[in-house]
Amino acid sequence: MATVLLVEDQRTQRELMAETLTQDGLRVIAAADGREALQKLRETRPDVIVMDVVMPNMNGYELLRELRKHPDLAKVPVVVCSVKGEQFDKHWAERLGSNAYVVKPFEPQVLLGTVRSLLRGASR
Repeated sequence: MATVLLVEDQRTQRELMAETLTQDGLRVIAAADGREALQKLRETRPDVIVMDVVMPNMNGYELLRELRKHPDLAKVPVVVCSVKGEQFDKHWAERLGSNAYVVKPFEPQVLLGTVRSLLRGASR
């Protein structure tokens, strides 16, 4: 069973996303911000990370920078999932090392398809 680290500060959104991923057979570990995500990463290595951009304490861009600095985390695929849907936002996330970008609000199948695609790519 593949593991997803879900980093989302809005509780309701986090719960909905976790339910969507869990119902598709994925194991979900949730964090409310970038700092909590880094703590969880000390305990486990997820197969994919799904993260928001706008979060307190440590935003998604800061978390991406931290992830890509660490050799053991640098290859973990990252999906940025944010309301920030301008081309500049997508470009910036890609430049910092994200593998995909999903704009909120989204259909659950879009998130699942993106995560599954990254999991297939990572297994090669």
